Amino acid sequence: MNTNRIKLFQGEAALVLTALLGFALAAFCGVWTLLYGGEIGAEGDVSKAFSFNAALGIFLLSTAAVAPYSALGAKGRAFFRWSYILIALYAYFAETVQNFRGVNPRFTQDGSAFNAAVASGFALVALLLVLFYILFAVSFFVPKAYKKDPLLVLSVRYAAIAIMISFAAGIWISLNGGRYTGLSGNLIWLHGLGFHALQAVPFAAWLAARKNLSKREAAVRVHWTGIAYILGLAAVGWQTMLGVTVLQWSALPLAALVCFIAAAVPVVQMLAAAKKGSYGAAG
Repeated sequence: MNTNRIKLFQGEAALVLTALLGFALAAFCGVWTLLYGGEIGAEGDVSKAFSFNAALGIFLLSTAAVAPYSALGAKGRAFFRWSYILIALYAYFAETVQNFRGVNPRFTQDGSAFNAAVASGFALVALLLVLFYILFAVSFFVPKAYKKDPLLVLSVRYAAIAIMISFAAGIWISLNGGRYTGLSGNLIWLHGLGFHALQAVPFAAWLAARKNLSKREAAVRVHWTGIAYILGLAAVGWQTMLGVTVLQWSALPLAALVCFIAAAVPVVQMLAAAKKGSYGAAG
């Protein structure tokens, strides 16, 4: 195995810097929102640019962390890396500049040729973001990737499924012309929560790899976290499909909450055990 020669973020400095740019833009937008408020003009909302830039930055940083463990070759990784950097730069530009100009970057009603072109470009890069990530995600489902680090790659496989659910929600938003559906459904919950699986499940794998657990025990914890997280997304998605908000005390939102809490249980257990020093030798 090449596990000892592979490190998180290895060879992905450019993608990391692009993620950090998102955090910087988010910080600027956040400070602006606190000082002057978010709304600008008829359509602009700097607070949305804040959340978008921060979310994209986190997504890129998480992707950069696991990219060395994919089965892509050097050329494949380079193609994915630089494609995603270009996509991210355009997305940062469109989201930040357009909101500061008082224009909705995706669904503008302004009517000017420039704003329509930016919105069309946003739709195109969003589609490319999905297509390229599918190719990237598929590479974690081949034996070559699994041999690099079985536990981490297992976690990325679960995260990849969750991300596909997020992408589906994003496509739904685009086709719907906005995030709201039905009486009170909000697609942004499903869209956002799925991406965070790329932090939650690999973190469980990272912790498990550093404990004195047998391979089976470590894998069980990753399976538990991944399955529970995806079930939580399924409940959120079902509630959203009904056109009802997830912020209500009804069966599906409560089921989603239980699933997300269950997904966190192995992580909490491992953190607590590490603090107490209660892990024994691996079985």
